[in-house]
Amino acid sequence: MLRLLDSTVLIDFLRGRPAVDRVQRLCAAGDVPGTTAINVEEIVRGLRSAEHDAAHGLFAGLVIVPISEAEAWQAGRWRRESAARGVTLWQADCLIAAAAARLHAVLATGNPKDFPMAGVAIEHWPVGE
Repeated sequence: MLRLLDSTVLIDFLRGRPAVDRVQRLCAAGDVPGTTAINVEEIVRGLRSAEHDAAHGLFAGLVIVPISEAEAWQAGRWRRESAARGVTLWQADCLIAAAAARLHAVLATGNPKDFPMAGVAIEHWPVGE
């Protein structure tokens, strides 16, 4: 099964926190770790100087999922429907969730509240613990 790792999990991994063990366990179980192009941008934007090489190594070991027009449409629908209820969703989160939904992947995140979208399998990976 494909597991998409959200930015919170990727940061945890880069900093040597529990995500490292979790990713190793999911690989040992035969699951495939991945992330989206959006998460790559989010991580690169916040990299510390000493993390560049580690980030390159991390991304080389992941399936990087592109964002297509189909994900853009789904994300837009979720944002429009939520806004009609007075709830603001972030564009990046909606695009990431749409990619997970399209691929029937589990989305591993430290912030499950950011992904209230129906039809998205969320797995809470507490960060920093």
